[in-house]
Amino acid sequence: MNKTDLIAQMAQRSELTKKASQAALNSILTTITKRLSEGDQVPLSGFGTFALSYHPARTGRNPQTGEEIMIEGANKVQFKPAKVLKSTLAE
Repeated sequence: MNKTDLIAQMAQRSELTKKASQAALNSILTTITKRLSEGDQVPLSGFGTFALSYHPARTGRNPQTGEEIMIEGANKVQFKPAKVLKSTLAE
């Protein structure tokens, strides 16, 4: 499912138009992105929690040449599903 499909499903399941569904989805994604960039966690009750996880710099190897390279540290988005979501997917 891509973003267009998601917007269509949102419009179908609610009484919103596709344009209003797109605006709502964009607002949610912008808010989650902003909060994560500020270092906050974003818990969504019954769905899960988005958080940042820092991965420190490390040494790696170029697979083609075998040369050692330095891989920079980076923040990565982590998602931990809620128990409700886990149990729904397990069924």
